[in-house]
Amino acid sequence: MIKHLFIHLFILTTLPFSPVAMAGEKIKGYVYDEKNETVAGANVSWHETHSGTITNADGFFELEQKANEKQLVVSYVGYTTATITVDNYGEPLRIILKGEIELDEVVVNERRTGTISSRTSVLQTQKITYEELSRAACCNLAESFETNPSVDVSYSDASTGARQIKLLGLSGTYVQMLTENYPNFRGASSLYGLDYIPGPWMESIQVSKGTSSVKNGYEALAGQINVEYKKPATADIFSANLFAGDAGRYEANSDASRHINDNLSTGLFVHYSSDEVQHDSNGDGFLNYPLKKQVNLMNRWQHRINNYVAQYGIRYLHEDRTGGQDTKHHDFTDPYRIRINTNRVEGFTKQAYIINPDKVESVALIVSGSYHEQQSMYDRTPYNIYQDNLYASLMYEKEFAPMHSLSTGLSLNYDGFDENLTLNRDRSVFDRNEVVPGVYAQYTYNLHDKFIVLAGIRADRSSIYDFFATPRIHLKYNPFDWFHVRASAGKGFRTANVLAENNFLLASSRKITIADKLDQEEAWNTGVNFSFYIPIAGKDLTINTEWYYTNFDKQVVIDMDSDPHEVSFYNLNGKSYSNSFQVEATYPFPFFRGFTLTGAYRYTDAKTDYRNQDGTVRRLKKPLTSGYKGLITASYQTPLKKWQADLTGQFNGGGRMPVPDAANPLWDTDFSSYQVWNAQVTRYFRQWSVYIGSENLFDFMQEKPIIDAANPRGENFDGSMIWGPVHGRKIYIGLRFNIARY
Repeated sequence: MIKHLFIHLFILTTLPFSPVAMAGEKIKGYVYDEKNETVAGANVSWHETHSGTITNADGFFELEQKANEKQLVVSYVGYTTATITVDNYGEPLRIILKGEIELDEVVVNERRTGTISSRTSVLQTQKITYEELSRAACCNLAESFETNPSVDVSYSDASTGARQIKLLGLSGTYVQMLTENYPNFRGASSLYGLDYIPGPWMESIQVSKGTSSVKNGYEALAGQINVEYKKPATADIFSANLFAGDAGRYEANSDASRHINDNLSTGLFVHYSSDEVQHDSNGDGFLNYPLKKQVNLMNRWQHRINNYVAQYGIRYLHEDRTGGQDTKHHDFTDPYRIRINTNRVEGFTKQAYIINPDKVESVALIVSGSYHEQQSMYDRTPYNIYQDNLYASLMYEKEFAPMHSLSTGLSLNYDGFDENLTLNRDRSVFDRNEVVPGVYAQYTYNLHDKFIVLAGIRADRSSIYDFFATPRIHLKYNPFDWFHVRASAGKGFRTANVLAENNFLLASSRKITIADKLDQEEAWNTGVNFSFYIPIAGKDLTINTEWYYTNFDKQVVIDMDSDPHEVSFYNLNGKSYSNSFQVEATYPFPFFRGFTLTGAYRYTDAKTDYRNQDGTVRRLKKPLTSGYKGLITASYQTPLKKWQADLTGQFNGGGRMPVPDAANPLWDTDFSSYQVWNAQVTRYFRQWSVYIGSENLFDFMQEKPIIDAANPRGENFDGSMIWGPVHGRKIYIGLRFNIARY
């Protein structure tokens, strides 16, 4: 039963929907295309001068204006250059670029990059656009990173279908998940939350590495992922996406928006998916992946009157998933089955008032709430969790001068858990409540967009862990247009919800031991990034090189090494860290118009001190983590965007397995490197497109993903030894249809 419903009030911390106007000696505004989508990387300059800038990932720009500068020139490849006279403007600058016209047809001479690395942001941020998401099946958020070199998504086990993100060599629990810039999918929803966001609903995804802004809280230890849904004011009148896979997976997605009047618009989102065909390709008696059925609905509203902007919305999700033994192809009298039933309700609103557009002064309120209910049965072991969450943030922002701005605010987060586990008829209750009020301040110093300092600090008080402070600083320096440097350092904290975040471990015979008085996790993250934009044959070769180091002062260790028949959760006694080095290069080849190639390599060194049975500690690499990853992804689009072909190869290095039983070793101590290839071809028409593709093109699967699968109720059974794909080749076909608003 659905017990609670919180209606969230909310506004984006960065206020991307707020009006922007002239501010003293600076001109500010947004650049859009004819579909009312923001244009990133557009050139903005004063006529017949060398004074200019480019728009950031949100299409935003700001440019100093001198007395003799009146005509603003805005250009982007494939669009007609716009010239705007800027003189005594009292309204926000909103510039729309029109496509170049030839022989009465719109001809796009250059395709836009699907993944945009912001040149102007002080944070190292990548924006994954809808165009990039369309390069793969992208049925949900978990499948949105196949072409991204920074984010890994892997299965946590071979039975439940739970998937987790890995960033900078750390698991997804250390990555702060946001939807439209407010925290979401925490605690009870963190394990399966990646499956709760349908791909066709998303407008874009922003990935930030390292510590983020203190505005959004204290939980980003390794990075931050923010999902932006389609907005009613700019979304298509109607769009639909139908998907079918050869393994029996079917999905239907649709969204529609309506402008009720000039100030009020609404959007409705619908998702249904079914994956209920049993598959056991390796013959071990267990399903390759669970059977699932999901219904997902969302309605949102956007309202604007002069300087006041508001958004409201509500969302409901129901999902059933069943894993375990294959009852279709095998005759089991008493099958081992895992059943998970989930209901989730969210509500949100965004409230903002622009006090003084000339000084970029505004006040905003965010309030969000959710109720999550998960009832599970791991064979004969019941596990149930119910979580209430309420989040609120009151913010004030002001630009005091072109070089100085301040953001400050108050926040409140409440988590209420009703959690119980029954093992061998012994019922353990893990009920708890945590209330965390906080305050923050963040100062920005901007020296002509050449040198930027973003320094922030927040103070919070947990009802469980008492007072803690979170300092963070970000620096950006671009001595030349073709060379940018970023550096960051800061702290992060999080409360570990060990069963909620790791209940997939119940799909094994391991004994679960949880120490008393677990610490609040605490880590420092430092990083540096060098970006090069090298002009070659009229195109920019973009090279990003980065290094990040995460060092834990306190951590809840997940120990699967001390005893092969047990998993222990206890406080770190020693050292735990992760080093991550990555280099990435992207180039749109001028001699082969429409072809873009990206290559990347990442090296990871993540180690933790684990306890031995005699009380000593030993430092080991993180288990089930690849030591390196290479990625190459190529995309070709024919002239006039009639056909598009995409190919992505992932080269995953080997790594360490949890320590096996010395007397009866049932798995190897290490796993080998492996490759996964994905491909897709799309045919575009005026209002619709058809795509066909394959995941895991060469049918690579991990051998024996389940330990002792023939005896699931024995002492050696374990479904958590996952390091590679647990399913083989999948072929799919889909159709996209849309009625554009503009």
